[in-house]
Amino acid sequence: MNFATMIYLAAAPQQAQGGGLSFIIMMVLIFVVMYFFMIRPQQKRQKELNNFRNSLEAGQKVITAGGIYGKIKEVKETYVLLEIDNNVHIRVDKSMIMKDPGELQQPQK
Repeated sequence: MNFATMIYLAAAPQQAQGGGLSFIIMMVLIFVVMYFFMIRPQQKRQKELNNFRNSLEAGQKVITAGGIYGKIKEVKETYVLLEIDNNVHIRVDKSMIMKDPGELQQPQK
């Protein structure tokens, strides 16, 4: 074995350790990017939706997760009574109530 081969063999384990560290740093950076672009915005939307559901009032126009448009007649702890037509009421679980998209798209005056 010559001197150059011994130096190469001695340096090989150090290169592998450096590669492992860069891999860990890259994985941490990928997780951070995923958190700020995917997880955090979803948590924010979920929090806004929960606040909306907790502040439901009679007379509000809403849409259910199944696509039924209606007007809230009565709000209970776990469900709402929704009027979908004249004298036609249905009971809908609060977790299935969404905002009425028509109200979201109205221009500000």
